Amino acid sequence: MFVLRPTVAGHPRVVWLKPNRALDQRGLSRLIIGLSALALATAAFGAWQGNVFAPLFALIEAFVVGFALGAAWRAGDRGERIAIGPDTLEVRHLPGRRVSRFQTYWVRIGLAPGDGRQRLLITSHGNELEIGAFLGEEERAEVKGKLMVLLSEARDQPRR
Repeated sequence: MFVLRPTVAGHPRVVWLKPNRALDQRGLSRLIIGLSALALATAAFGAWQGNVFAPLFALIEAFVVGFALGAAWRAGDRGERIAIGPDTLEVRHLPGRRVSRFQTYWVRIGLAPGDGRQRLLITSHGNELEIGAFLGEEERAEVKGKLMVLLSEARDQPRR
């Protein structure tokens, strides 16, 4: 998913790239509680039938599944902030502090084949940076088109 922030006079245009999420934190909590309750109810029935270890294994399973779903959900916090000004294009990888800067005039944006999918690349002066690796094919093509329009607009702006 990409979000284009509204323009503020004197500031660069900002595009946020984020992975798609199907659940918010509340929905994730409900899913984990529901799965845990289902596993524990099944284990209780198994214990009633004579399998005394079923509740122990259900508790372990509930903990592991909850931890794995939480870790996968937290991985969705990653993203990229692309700021396009008249002089520089800046890509900030989130979370973290990694920042890549390119001169706006020399930047080229394109799709290149690789790893069984199209890669969205920003290239300039022999350097290349892949962005939007977590986006779908159609979204990468849409982001490419939007970034090309924003770059064209930024190049036409008067320099400070």
